[in-house]
Amino acid sequence: MSKFYTKITSRLQKFIETQKIFFVATAPTSGRINLSPKGMDSFRVVSENRVLWLNVTGSGNETAAHLLENNRITIMFCAFEGAPNILRLYGKGKEIKEGDTSWNDLINLFPETPGTRQIFDITVESAQTSCGMSIPFFEYKSERNELNDWAAEQGKEGISKYWKEKNQTSIDGLPTHLLD
Repeated sequence: MSKFYTKITSRLQKFIETQKIFFVATAPTSGRINLSPKGMDSFRVVSENRVLWLNVTGSGNETAAHLLENNRITIMFCAFEGAPNILRLYGKGKEIKEGDTSWNDLINLFPETPGTRQIFDITVESAQTSCGMSIPFFEYKSERNELNDWAAEQGKEGISKYWKEKNQTSIDGLPTHLLD
């Protein structure tokens, strides 16, 4: 039932653009696998083999630590409305931080978001669809604003302090180099 692709087709891109949630998975060479749900207006298909994900401040910074070690990443989209479908993007990712050469060009592709931490630039090596026929229907109500409200309340200084205290290493102790 699954089908592999060497690129993001226009049909796959349309599916991605209608999703309200996606999941990001990375893993270090040894240690815990990280799998996190993501939302907001934070994902862009740039070309048939390149996507961007705007990452905001959160409780951890696992993706950055894992990508520094081995750069493997999988992103999964799952239809909770309409026709059943699961889409996985397999690729190699790299972190782009404010001050990096391409930051200004890329950040303008996203809405201004409080607590923006980094952009992950992902080269898609393959895509895979599968049926998703066992996935239940869920009705989308709205975005949650708690994280944006918290980040706006912290301000730049508070976010920087939080990064220093909470986002310098992964849960397995791997460095993130967030503030380098």
